[in-house]
Amino acid sequence: MATNDLKLLSTPSSPFALRVKIALNIKGLDYDNIVETMNPKSDLLLQSNPVYKKIPVLIHGDKPISESAIIVEYIDEVWKNNGTPILPSNAYDCAIARFWVAYIDDKWYNSSRNHLVAQNEESKKANFDQMEEVLLRLEDVLNKYSEGKEFFGGDKIGFLDIGFGSYLSWLRVTEKMIGKKVLDETKTPALVKWAEAFVAHPAVKGNLPEIDKLLEFAKGLVQRMAAAACPK
Repeated sequence: MATNDLKLLSTPSSPFALRVKIALNIKGLDYDNIVETMNPKSDLLLQSNPVYKKIPVLIHGDKPISESAIIVEYIDEVWKNNGTPILPSNAYDCAIARFWVAYIDDKWYNSSRNHLVAQNEESKKANFDQMEEVLLRLEDVLNKYSEGKEFFGGDKIGFLDIGFGSYLSWLRVTEKMIGKKVLDETKTPALVKWAEAFVAHPAVKGNLPEIDKLLEFAKGLVQRMAAAACPK
């Protein structure tokens, strides 16, 4: 039972729920992880997030908070004296971190998802090219802001690390499905080293979804979306 009266509505495959788990771990907070099936959606989820009706939702006492980036910021603010800071203290650095997480959720999430479900080679290539562009940009961002240290946030995992690191398991699934590296040390050597450090961090290790289970989930998702796209 969580000692902070915290409940997290999540699914094992969600990179967005993973962000919240990592933030809670950084702050050393206990919580009840309530796994949603999403089909059907539970009454608790529909009551807690009536607008978007999706996970993750963090319930603090009787107060629900939705959207992963917002939840992570909430955790960092409410428990600012726990663990290490997640967002930078400098307002400009904080704005930069928010910008890049928003960029990742726009460009990386959409292109990687669309690549998995693309029905033709032209679409697959266009989305893969977009993914490579994101990685090259993040390589530059890491080299610029890490100051030669392990993480985007320097010595410690920060907001941007969590924002992109939550996608790493899905990235590995993509690699398995297409049979080639997406995160390639010849193109993005700093990101490759960063990824190794990220998955080994105590707040992350043991919380990443198993690749093989995620791969089976992804294959089922692709089949369902392909079937839905076929004319009847």
